[in-house]
Amino acid sequence: MTKPRLTREQIAHRAAQELPDGSCVNLGWGIPNLIAAYIPADVTVYFHSENGILGMGSRATPGEEDPDLVDAMKVPVTLLPGACFFTQADAHMMTRGGHLDFCVMGGLQVSEKGDLANWKVPGAKGSGGIGGAMDIAAGARHLIICMEHTTKDNEPKIVKNCTYPLTGLECVKTIITDMAVLDVTSKGLVLREVAPGLTPGDVQAVTEPKLIVPESVGEMRLSNVAAAV
Repeated sequence: MTKPRLTREQIAHRAAQELPDGSCVNLGWGIPNLIAAYIPADVTVYFHSENGILGMGSRATPGEEDPDLVDAMKVPVTLLPGACFFTQADAHMMTRGGHLDFCVMGGLQVSEKGDLANWKVPGAKGSGGIGGAMDIAAGARHLIICMEHTTKDNEPKIVKNCTYPLTGLECVKTIITDMAVLDVTSKGLVLREVAPGLTPGDVQAVTEPKLIVPESVGEMRLSNVAAAV
């Protein structure tokens, strides 16, 4: 029987725990865009958007949407007290200049050295452009990737070398999947945590590089996961 893996919301919940109080953070599309809903009440994170916002809150709930207040994905959002607006040029300057503490993006492949491919599947129809992903990958002080651990065909997405078009080289610091939390180090990929019900062996079986497994591997902390937003 196939062991259950985490939902997209649970991955987002776990990723939210990586963001410290007072940090400035950019969230990418997909799973990362769910993270704002899971920031603890006693933690303030200033979310940044490429369309010119610093201090976004969670997504707007039905009835509180403002058509003039959206993120870079055109999703209605809320604001934290003290939020500010600026030009798109300034927004990208913040990204490229290394002024963001954390960026969280989705991934198609991550290599054992932290190379990232996240914008195009070779041969797939309708693939978009790289957009600002390469700027975010290069400029983030700490880049976290949230993704499913394998493809729909159960092929590894954490690989020795990326075979998809690259977004950035040696830029990823942390990987959070539906199976595990891994840290990219100069010695290789370190398995920090596994999802409830899984073992390090389960994770290694669907990971192409050899993992560094400490004597004690924690279980991903997923208490009080809120409903999907």
